[in-house]
Amino acid sequence: MKKERKVWAIILIVLGWLAPNQSSAQQDSLTSRQLREVVVTATKFPKNQSESGKVLTIIDEDQIKQNGGKDLAQLLNEQVGLVVNGSNSNSGKDKSVYLRGAKNEYTLILLDGVPLNDPSGVAGGAYDLRMISLDQIERIEILKGSQSTLYGSDAVAGVINIITKQGGDKPFQAGGMLGYGSYNTFRGNAVVNGSTKKIDYNIGYSRMSTDGLSEAKETGVGDFDKDGASQNAFQANFGISPSEKLSIKPFVRYSTFDGEYDGGAFTDDLLNTYEAKLLNMGAQAKYTISKGSVNLLYSYDKTDRVFDGTYGKSEYTGLFNQTEIFFNYVWSDKIQMLTGVARQDLKMLDETSTEKDPSIILTSPYVSLFGHVGNFSVELGGRYNHHTKFGNNATYSFNPSYRFNNRVKLFANLSSGFKAPSLYQLYGQYGANPDLKPERSESLEGGAQWISLSKKFELRAVAFKRKINDVIVYQYPTNFNLNKQNDHGIELEGSLALNSKIKARLFYAWVTGEVTAKDPLGDDTTYNNLIRRPTHTAGMNMRYQVSKRFFASVNVNVLGERGDLYYDSNTFTSKAATLTPYALLDVYGEYRVGNLIVFAEGRNLLNADYEEVYGYSTFGINVTTGIKFKL
Repeated sequence: MKKERKVWAIILIVLGWLAPNQSSAQQDSLTSRQLREVVVTATKFPKNQSESGKVLTIIDEDQIKQNGGKDLAQLLNEQVGLVVNGSNSNSGKDKSVYLRGAKNEYTLILLDGVPLNDPSGVAGGAYDLRMISLDQIERIEILKGSQSTLYGSDAVAGVINIITKQGGDKPFQAGGMLGYGSYNTFRGNAVVNGSTKKIDYNIGYSRMSTDGLSEAKETGVGDFDKDGASQNAFQANFGISPSEKLSIKPFVRYSTFDGEYDGGAFTDDLLNTYEAKLLNMGAQAKYTISKGSVNLLYSYDKTDRVFDGTYGKSEYTGLFNQTEIFFNYVWSDKIQMLTGVARQDLKMLDETSTEKDPSIILTSPYVSLFGHVGNFSVELGGRYNHHTKFGNNATYSFNPSYRFNNRVKLFANLSSGFKAPSLYQLYGQYGANPDLKPERSESLEGGAQWISLSKKFELRAVAFKRKINDVIVYQYPTNFNLNKQNDHGIELEGSLALNSKIKARLFYAWVTGEVTAKDPLGDDTTYNNLIRRPTHTAGMNMRYQVSKRFFASVNVNVLGERGDLYYDSNTFTSKAATLTPYALLDVYGEYRVGNLIVFAEGRNLLNADYEEVYGYSTFGINVTTGIKFKL
């Protein structure tokens, strides 16, 4: 707690020093972007944020570039209402995305608007962030609230759309990065890209390797070995424009991640290894008509995972195909329409499952209408889902918003969502139940966004409530639809342009939740169950463009107390534990000399001693330095 107070004292001192430097003469260059920025995730086609009432957080290209020592999980963990558990643990530790307190498999990961899915996953199909390199990402859009009407299964808490780098603004460009830091960690990437009138391309490779630290926290009896990890990622995107109306974008990505892991809380293991491979390939095509466009998407994922160690070898392979066609049309300056149909083919290659190499198909037609009259905007949508195992269900969304003088926007969202049971839950070796129903959600959120008269300050406040029925739980020896989950919370975030060079962003989030569960006798019990998810989180990021050549930033992330459960190998039971609050202080700086940038990043500079998972290690003070270059 003393370290947390030190962090907030530092923030107040820095803000106090910077405030007198405000320059009203440069206000015009710092006008707010958020209400007028064009986004794609909220509607599946480009649309101004001012005409949408959905809650969207954007991590832009500059923010990504100015995080030279972080990975994707660590960057996401610094966003309002989003906790990525394991992001600051050893690199090989699994990462769990908790968006607004929802469990990992309730957030859908998109890659350029197309879902990623691992049908063989034991954890309900939630995708592994370790397979995606931050070096190859241009922009991230985090869309909160149930989005099943637009994106189908798994989008119960929201979606994270990871938008990859595309062609450059010249016929040929090349560049890269080399970095080295604590724990013998190496990061490097190389990229070539370019564009002409009819063709653009982006081809890149990145690598990370680290000796790491012991995944399990040492107990003081002997020295635990270090658990290293490495990531390799290749990506090639192409854009082909045979005519002004038609564009085709094929892509291929291949990534690997391997590492060592320990035997559990406070338990070292010298033999356990993990290896995963992702092949992601496909194409997107768009044909523009006079008042809209027709879009075709196809993506193929193959994910292979191997666990090998003390207790033997386990292999998992999942195949996922997504085919989608959608059409957006402008009826008038007041009405737009989006309609489409998506088909997902999921297959688990497993001869030991209750059904050999099981597969399912999920087919979903959908439609949304967008109205805009004066300062009032509304979206109304519905989706019908046919699952070859559990049958049919439907979702809806209703999203009105109203703007006052382009400075205040009031909005509300009423929507439903669903999560289809995974193939492992239906047919896996442990707990298979082919009669499982989908988990169904209802969400309500509302709030306001305000921009000051000077356009130097923005504030957004949101309150939400989410109810999930038929939650799938495991009760020996089978999975069942038994529980009900209720979550609610608030989010406050603000951004401030102190002058032409200094910008700050601050946020606070509060979330709580309870599950109503049935015990073995069929009686209901209700209790708080947001394991590893803090009730309170807060953060601050300050960015200072000191000169044309020198940039610096300070980032603070504070997480409150959390509960956890761990397996006690002595009693063979699960036990409760309390994880103490902590605060992380990171700094980043870069200096530009021509086409060369020298950077350095220091993380956890207060050397906070904390746990994200009970009995597992986290990084102390660590530093990364390196260079970025263009040819």
